[in-house]
Amino acid sequence: MSAISTAVARRDAAPVRDLIGRVAVITGASSGMGRAAALLLASRGAKVALLARRAGPLDALAAEIRGSGGEALALVTDVTDPASVEAAAAAVRRDLGRANLVFNNAGLMLPGAVGPQPQAEWLAQIDINVTGAMRVIHAFMPQLEAAAADGEVVDLINTSSIAGQYVYGNFAVYSATKAFVSHLTRHLRVELGPRNIRVCVLEPGITETELQSHFTFQGAIDWVQNAAKSIDFLKAEDIAATVGFIVSQPQHVNLQQVVIMPTKEGI
Repeated sequence: MSAISTAVARRDAAPVRDLIGRVAVITGASSGMGRAAALLLASRGAKVALLARRAGPLDALAAEIRGSGGEALALVTDVTDPASVEAAAAAVRRDLGRANLVFNNAGLMLPGAVGPQPQAEWLAQIDINVTGAMRVIHAFMPQLEAAAADGEVVDLINTSSIAGQYVYGNFAVYSATKAFVSHLTRHLRVELGPRNIRVCVLEPGITETELQSHFTFQGAIDWVQNAAKSIDFLKAEDIAATVGFIVSQPQHVNLQQVVIMPTKEGI
């Protein structure tokens, strides 16, 4: 075996622990991309705060991480409730230490025709995807700013969607909320970059998560079922690996916008 092959074998065999010292907050952590990201970040040494509304899945995830030698804090949190988000931020600071990585990932997708769609469905998407995302940023910004001022590597990653760039029938409200997240992130990078806070927006294509299980509009249900026949959807682990890549870059490197698509998904 050559020296290069030996080095590669050793590298692949050894667990990567490059995130020791990071305190990562993950919203939407009870399932899908948030859950996968929490597992990956914890496996690489980060302390992880798991935020979502469902206590059972959060507790199970925290137990799984602790069972593998990681450190996790489960916090039942509703991003539509300002007091709940502020309480979570205080708990992270008290129990894990100051956050220096926020994966702002909680979201809701409820496609439907704007006219007949129940008002509650588009209001819920706006409150979670737009206002909820802003609540999380506002609550954790003091910790991120303080960490950056002390020279720590600091990341804020917002989950948007390819739907924020393109036009899809019957996804008007969801797409508009994700366009908000994408454009917000571009502005935040300009504002926070000079303070040494890296800001990134993730824009995935169609991903196999629980989001599709919430659909009530038959046209969207049919579209997903048909798409699955010809497209290998992204997996939550694909998004988690991308998050891991973003936060592992040298401190002076900021990936501002990452679009990740299934190979066969056309636009």
